[in-house]
Amino acid sequence: MIRIPGLVLDDHTFDVPLDHANPDGPTISVFARSVVSPDRAGDDLPWLIFFQGGPGAKSPRPSSPDERWYRQALKDHRLLLLDQRGTGRSTPLSARTVAGLSSEQLADYLRFFRADSIVRDAEVIRRRLLGDGRWSTLGQSYGGFVTLTYLSLFPEALRACYITGGLPGLTASADDVYARTYPRVSAKNAAYYARYPSDVAAVRRVADHLAADDVRLPDGDRLTVDRFRFLGNAFGMGDGYERVHWLLDDAWHGDSLSDLFRHEVMTRTGFVDSPLFALQEYCYAAPGRPTRWAADRQIRTRPEFAATATPLLFTGEMMYPWMFRDIAALRPFAGAADILAAAEDWPSLYDPTRLASNEVPVAAAVYFDDMYVDAGLSLDTAAQVGNVRTWVTNEYEHDGNVASNGKVLARLMDMVAGRI
Repeated sequence: MIRIPGLVLDDHTFDVPLDHANPDGPTISVFARSVVSPDRAGDDLPWLIFFQGGPGAKSPRPSSPDERWYRQALKDHRLLLLDQRGTGRSTPLSARTVAGLSSEQLADYLRFFRADSIVRDAEVIRRRLLGDGRWSTLGQSYGGFVTLTYLSLFPEALRACYITGGLPGLTASADDVYARTYPRVSAKNAAYYARYPSDVAAVRRVADHLAADDVRLPDGDRLTVDRFRFLGNAFGMGDGYERVHWLLDDAWHGDSLSDLFRHEVMTRTGFVDSPLFALQEYCYAAPGRPTRWAADRQIRTRPEFAATATPLLFTGEMMYPWMFRDIAALRPFAGAADILAAAEDWPSLYDPTRLASNEVPVAAAVYFDDMYVDAGLSLDTAAQVGNVRTWVTNEYEHDGNVASNGKVLARLMDMVAGRI
């Protein structure tokens, strides 16, 4: 147990089956950290498990209770911060840990890192911590996808569910998702250049330099125009335009791109600790419905995203085959990524019939201008799932719960409690 100002922390490690359908087979380790306020540490509090966004991102690491949304969560709950399988201190998934696996072996392994396996991990943890007790969930972004899978598989385990920017389209294919995503990304680019008009020329200058010269990042990877454009992944966050603008502000050292710029680009686009994020298209795969690199196929039909266009449009969180050739941390996953993109034999992640009769209270924040999760698809899902209440707002971007210091979560909790 660790005590820091305002928080009491306790670390937990659980051995779970890699394949829950084969409980006697290989196991992996899943890490979670419980968090409670010091003045409530001895109380019998209800549990709230947090499902992080991603896929492939570890749970946040606590600092001060005044700095994050968990100040709100800890008023009446004991919080569990889960490192979903393959992330953080759970059995890691990285270029180093998969070394030696063939593409086929790695593809088979990666099949067990989707939402259904995460939910079954959570059920193992719940039984060990709570026995037959129920808990509530908070799902941020991809964590909302996990939540809908949880409601499909084990609704009896859940007391209430809070979702921030993460109601998925229940029947949307990868093609459906990206057909809606590209216009939103284009609109975010327009808003960015409207805020920083001089960046039209600044971005074009960097891109032309990258097209003409062999620019290397500190890890040896070549910085290409496509990799540079991936920085637009930040545009869906509250400070995303500033992240890119101020990076460009430090881009040059004479006629060369600065060391600081190259280091920052490497860090922001390197996927060292999150190869699962680059594999995210398989979150949308369903029985008989392969993704077939949907984002890559669609960008080729959109001339406004051409690498020669001015203004040059940044891309969003869409993933492309070139990433698995050009980025060192992803190269070992290239063959497996192609296999997964072609696979048709996926299990369903959602049970529409069971969700339609859901009785677990669900409160969901839907960010109207969300670049990553389409508000229209989210509202369609809300209409198909029982006992869901939505709060639609354009006050926040995708990181609204963190940016609001817990105001978003507070409102969702008030909705479930009947105070709103």
